[in-house]
Amino acid sequence: MKWLSFLHFYQPANIESYSIKKALDKSYYRLLRLMEEHPSLKMTWNISGCLLVRLEDEKNFDFIKRLANLVKSGRVELTGSAAYHGFLPLLPESEVIRQIKENEKILKKYFGKKFKPTGFFLPEMAYSKEVASLVKRLGYKWLILDEFAYNGGKSRPNFTSFYIDKQSGLKIVFRNRDFSGAYPPDRILPELEKNKAGSETIITATDAELYGLRHEDPTAELEKIVKIKKLQTETISEFMNSLAVSKMKPEKINVVACSWESTQKEILHKEPFKLWQDKKNKIHNNLWKLTNLALSLHDKYKKDKNHEWYYWHLVRGIASCTFWWASAKDFSKIFGPYAWSPDGIERGLEDLIRSVRSLNDPKTKKYKLQAEKYYLKIKKLIWEEHWKKHWKKII
Repeated sequence: MKWLSFLHFYQPANIESYSIKKALDKSYYRLLRLMEEHPSLKMTWNISGCLLVRLEDEKNFDFIKRLANLVKSGRVELTGSAAYHGFLPLLPESEVIRQIKENEKILKKYFGKKFKPTGFFLPEMAYSKEVASLVKRLGYKWLILDEFAYNGGKSRPNFTSFYIDKQSGLKIVFRNRDFSGAYPPDRILPELEKNKAGSETIITATDAELYGLRHEDPTAELEKIVKIKKLQTETISEFMNSLAVSKMKPEKINVVACSWESTQKEILHKEPFKLWQDKKNKIHNNLWKLTNLALSLHDKYKKDKNHEWYYWHLVRGIASCTFWWASAKDFSKIFGPYAWSPDGIERGLEDLIRSVRSLNDPKTKKYKLQAEKYYLKIKKLIWEEHWKKHWKKII
């Protein structure tokens, strides 16, 4: 059996230091040690640019140095992404390009001036044909997507192959949702013991925090599984290159817009990004009004003496987490939280309003007054909803 394990390492740029330390102690260092102790093990990782910057801010050069050694050895393949985890399908093209290029700049700082991944991770695995075409234009070769992007969940892709996106021309590999929605070692181990699996290749894609922070794994199933000799691992690029050598002709498909958390119902109703933009969610609606207002000021006030601070706050405010924490969806069945957090929403909200407040030009006064109205309305909505609906579910 072949296991392609994709891991996404991310902490918001505006998260508290203790949260980063907790993720390091419980998950990130465990995964580093696993790779260092098993020389034949290979994986593909995405390390968000903002996390690398925060690690340097926290003076944690050890993790970065050890990661660089694994990348240099070829056993960890890194992908490109958006530096501040913006939800790309809902952002303007100019901001998508800025975040992708900023991520490249950060990766080159830590992994060499010529470092350029061939693969790309869309934050939240959120695919749209417009974003995919931009990613292709910026020089990337492949995406990893959730299997629902294959046919909206109506049928399953062939996990032993890759596909070509008709819209963008990018190569596509799909993660197995069943294996990824569980704790992968718990699902893979029984298949290995039976000496058979649902497919020759199992592709999983999860947050790196699953391995320790969100699931403790007291019996160390992860460490057990990587010792099994009949389990082979490859990076995603190696997997696709080996298929290319075999002269396999990939199928061209129309990829469906979705995220790695989209449901069949949401896709059917043409609401694939409902967790981040729900038309019936008043907090979402007003957050996007404030977001779009803040984004509209970027080019208008490029020469503002505080433009750097404006953008510093903006990218932190528009991270996907700001909207995700307002969705109030329960992810406990897949090792996730109840997706409601007033603190999580407010963390992004505070940066959004500060981005507008930061601008110095007197002409921004009318925008500031409008932004303050949205800000106060969102604050009121958050706490009304919290005390009326959610507080008992998260205590």
